Amino acid sequence: METSRTPQHDPLAPSALTGRTALVTGAASGIGLACAEALAAAGAHVHVVDKAGDAAKALAARIGGTAWVADLSVAEAVDGLPADVDIVVNNAGLQHVAPVHEFPPDRFALIHRVMVEAPFRILRRTLPGMYERGWGRVVNISSVHGLRASPYKSAYVSAKHALEGLSKVVALEAAPHGVTSNCVSPGYVRTPLVENQITDQARSHGISEQEVVGRVLLERSAVKSLIEPGDVAGAVLWLCGPGTAHITGSSLTMDGGWTAN
Repeated sequence: METSRTPQHDPLAPSALTGRTALVTGAASGIGLACAEALAAAGAHVHVVDKAGDAAKALAARIGGTAWVADLSVAEAVDGLPADVDIVVNNAGLQHVAPVHEFPPDRFALIHRVMVEAPFRILRRTLPGMYERGWGRVVNISSVHGLRASPYKSAYVSAKHALEGLSKVVALEAAPHGVTSNCVSPGYVRTPLVENQITDQARSHGISEQEVVGRVLLERSAVKSLIEPGDVAGAVLWLCGPGTAHITGSSLTMDGGWTAN
């Protein structure tokens, strides 16, 4: 249910989230940074969570937030993050590419700790406060790989599928308390992680970086351009704004038509 605490404003307006507190993981760069900036611009106080301490502190200082330097693969570090927040954006992630029979088990476990267990631990601690206040927004940054598979990405694909499932379970449990839970599932976004992949693949295949984007990364996408982090942040901000109380348990795809094939 919506309560009197719910901002009744344009979600892009500076006052839309005034009085709200948000926690964003992996916030020092890429999508997380764009989300932190967007939420702060809308009036929220943002807890900037990242293992890159200097970058997290610099961003927090710039947007008036609070930096938390934490390695999300360590349970004790996750459990030490703030619990009293209105908005959670689970964004932190990492990638490793290898066939299943050569995939390092420790790397597989690390990816799942950061991308599945950490979101679970964060929500386990933050949902009670949201329930008590009768309002909350959970936005999980998934991926087209939470809906589709690609070879050589067993850890990332299975982790994103698990995150989609966790998001739906939270949506069902949280609905009576005025809390929504959704995924935003983009295709390839112009982030440092993706740009490094482009450089590596151009070198490996002996083709230009532009060809990597068009022929490799975006082969299955109808829109032949990378998604900008700010576009993903705009979707996150919209899900946290007014008029979205009935949008829950959903996966908002931003994949340029990839999953339409």
